[in-house]
Amino acid sequence: MKLKLLLFSAFFTIGSLFSQTIQSPSEFLGYEIGSRFTRHHKVVDYFTYVSETLSNVTLEKYGETNEHRPLYVSYISSQENIDNLENIRKNNLAQTGIIDGNSDNKKAIVWLSYNVHGNEASSTEAAMLTIYELVTNKKDWLKNTVVIMDPCINPDGRDRYVNWYNQVKSTPFDIGQDAKEHHEPWPGGRPNHYLFDLNRDWAWVTQIESQQRIKMYNKWMPHVHVDFHEQGINSPYYFAPAAEPFHEVITDWQRSFQTQIGKNHASYFDKEGWLYFTKESFDLLYPSYGDTYPIYMGAIGMTYEQAGHGRAGLGITTNEGEVLTLTSRATHHMTTGLSTVEISSKNAEKLNTEFKKFFDNNNSDYKSFVLKNDNDDKTNRLKNLLNTHEIKYEFANSGTIKGYNYGTQKEEKFTTSKGDLVIHTNQPKGTMVKVLFEPKAKLVDSLTYDITAWSLPYAYGFNAVASKTKVTTTTFTITKNITNSIDKNAYAYIAKWNSIEDAKFLATLLKENITPRFAEKPFSLEGNSYERGTLVILRNDNRFADFDSKLLAISNSNNRKIQPVSTGFVDAGLDFGSYSVKPINKQKVALLSGEGTSSLSFGEIWHFFEQELKYPLTVINSDYFSRTDFSSYDVIIIPNGRYSSVLDKSTLDKLTTFTRSGGTLITIGGALSSFADKKGFALKSKKSKEDTIKSNLTPYAELERKSVRNLITGAIFKSKVDASHPLAFGYNDEYFSLKLSGSTYDYLENGGNVAYFDKGTKNISGYAGSKAVKKVPESLLFGEEQKGRGSIIYMVDNPLFRSFWDNGKLFLANAVFLLNSDDLN
Repeated sequence: MKLKLLLFSAFFTIGSLFSQTIQSPSEFLGYEIGSRFTRHHKVVDYFTYVSETLSNVTLEKYGETNEHRPLYVSYISSQENIDNLENIRKNNLAQTGIIDGNSDNKKAIVWLSYNVHGNEASSTEAAMLTIYELVTNKKDWLKNTVVIMDPCINPDGRDRYVNWYNQVKSTPFDIGQDAKEHHEPWPGGRPNHYLFDLNRDWAWVTQIESQQRIKMYNKWMPHVHVDFHEQGINSPYYFAPAAEPFHEVITDWQRSFQTQIGKNHASYFDKEGWLYFTKESFDLLYPSYGDTYPIYMGAIGMTYEQAGHGRAGLGITTNEGEVLTLTSRATHHMTTGLSTVEISSKNAEKLNTEFKKFFDNNNSDYKSFVLKNDNDDKTNRLKNLLNTHEIKYEFANSGTIKGYNYGTQKEEKFTTSKGDLVIHTNQPKGTMVKVLFEPKAKLVDSLTYDITAWSLPYAYGFNAVASKTKVTTTTFTITKNITNSIDKNAYAYIAKWNSIEDAKFLATLLKENITPRFAEKPFSLEGNSYERGTLVILRNDNRFADFDSKLLAISNSNNRKIQPVSTGFVDAGLDFGSYSVKPINKQKVALLSGEGTSSLSFGEIWHFFEQELKYPLTVINSDYFSRTDFSSYDVIIIPNGRYSSVLDKSTLDKLTTFTRSGGTLITIGGALSSFADKKGFALKSKKSKEDTIKSNLTPYAELERKSVRNLITGAIFKSKVDASHPLAFGYNDEYFSLKLSGSTYDYLENGGNVAYFDKGTKNISGYAGSKAVKKVPESLLFGEEQKGRGSIIYMVDNPLFRSFWDNGKLFLANAVFLLNSDDLN
């Protein structure tokens, strides 16, 4: 059977000789591609079939999702190249300097990634068409090209969408926009199991899919990488070249070859009369996309966008009256995929030459980034990220250097200590180092697709300096083995509190029914000093036979140091029997989900509890939230979202009763708008002096650019912190926050302003609109409004954003465990 959708163009004609050799996707599956959605296991079956049938195709499993679906890449090339695949890989890596060896590579390496967003489902269908065409009609391109195909980056999200669509679609499918099959329910198929956007996770690798994929990417370091996507149903096809802003590290070659690729695509689209656009909407700045991450690793990284998304189904009528079908969507993606391989094959030698040049990193403005190692847990978390990306780091000597101080935003002297972390830009992945660590990215255009600030020293909470001279380092190796021992005569055991690892330790104690306390005030005892938040685990609170051995096992498994002490009579501060040494209850936590909730914000919290704290929570859906018995819980978390219909007056009254009875209500981001300016709540929206109605005489052509003056699209601001408040235990007196919107609120008149922006606040890095930025000074960041025995926590900025803003996570842990813990349950 010939593929009907390929007959329209000679470019895609399949010769009878080839069709006798291997089955097409339609022949193998038993239905025409585009007539239904293919579930993930069937896609895997087809790629397995091709690799088992043809010796010039190999399939490699590289991982598994949270829902246990397999992740694969397929290698397609000539027989000669497949037989020599490992040498090609090593020769290519030698070009980067990552490994030593023969760097005389002549083969182009093209990586095609499909379906990172699960409900952008046409690309996986296109992947099957593309591999078939490559191994049949386009074999000549494979003589000097290795094609790596990942047919589905996000199979959990894809099957969530496909299974839903198959359940609700009409037969035949309904092309009307009002039909149920074109209105996907919350949370949609776009994200993965934990509702993370995997296309924003390339650099941060917080998700299991990303972690496994990056290992494979580092193994190959391709020359060209394509990320296939879908957009709104009324949009023409988008392909490279991308829009400004381009990050300054992007080379002239990377820019120019994008244009060559775009022109090659255009030649095929022009023949068919298909609409397309370039140089708009999709920029190359934020480093964690499937196009930018590869670019900063030396590749030609590109996003291709087909109309469709989760609305299109098998077919839908656009606003122009055209019927957009899955068949046509898959065909368009196949066309650009094949065109990419073609132009790469024709330029294989040039791709290798320019790829090798990219890794000369001697010309960076900053030669070294030095991060103060004053918190081993924090340092280890960053080292884990660097190890994942195979970025090298070293350790400083004691001394003084000069550079840009991240804390003061000034060029000044900086004292280093032996063991401080040093990351040089003069290394194979030095370009990525510059992008991830630079204090601020140069922004040539305010119209961007994503956040404009992400510098890791701010995100991880380091005191750091960027030096324009290379900092000398030592071979010093940090070895800090924590050893604990049982003291059955100990009055108590003491543990520090300043990291997420400490919070995980606490969560484990609570799950194992060990009751700890925390100190609200600093104290010293038996020659040691302890900060606010220090955990005090009293024998008197834990009178069971195996207390010591159980505590020892938990401490060792969590790599936490516990210090036994013989008395509760402190040398300075308040004794352990003081009211200020409060018990921590085994909190029962509820998390709101469903319509109105930001699925991404919900996913960040869900993932944080399950994968980092490893502490249970109960997920409550918004459609029955108002009928829930809130008294069953100690903590209720309302993620970022829009809740006008969920948080009505009756539900707000119930939540007020919950807090007055001792509960903690945590609100994040957009959720605050449901409480602001409402009777009975202290939160007030901040008004600008310019919030007056004026005639709008802005020319039409300038309206979009004018609108961004009211926006903050991911910019960093420095806040003041009341470190004496339990919400801020483990922090010092300042915190760098990633602000994601222009929403601002006044200081709480009746409550605790725990973190706030003072009068002189300015954005440190990233774009903030001229009008929006004026409202940030003298506004709230994190606050507590006490109500009866409980409280409401207002978190204006999201402390868990994409799980990469690592330094914010302890604020949420504090809110859950350290507030309203006055009495033992």
